[in-house]
Amino acid sequence: MPVENIRIEDLIPHRDRMKLIDDILEVDGEMARTSSVVTEAWPIDEEALLNPVILVELVAQTSGVHEGWKAHREGKAGTKGWLVGIKKADFFTDAIPLGTVLTTTVRTLYALQTYAVFTGTVAAASKVLAQVEVQVFREEDDERRS
Repeated sequence: MPVENIRIEDLIPHRDRMKLIDDILEVDGEMARTSSVVTEAWPIDEEALLNPVILVELVAQTSGVHEGWKAHREGKAGTKGWLVGIKKADFFTDAIPLGTVLTTTVRTLYALQTYAVFTGTVAAASKVLAQVEVQVFREEDDERRS
């Protein structure tokens, strides 16, 4: 489902240079897809190339968009941070040039209370650059603590 009238900042806690996502392309109960453009604000090297390890952060932020969107639909705030661990990461490129448009797609593999695992793919045009699985731990909701 296309997303309209929802700001990325309402879904994830990242701001300024730490917010890598430019647009939410679609999101529903099963998945989220975002778009990003590699700019000078990203952690690039002297040759204006991005190390693909940063793609893990794109998967984590897109997972945050997905969970934030679900919280937003339930009338809850979706901007709390998570503790994220990398379960698996396969990279299919050594470097990504400045100006590259990246599309990140994530799906929830499973979730239980405050723990979840997401799988994500980052692509440029039709070329897959990375496949990543992240596990996240999030703070308990205030109503669960009482």
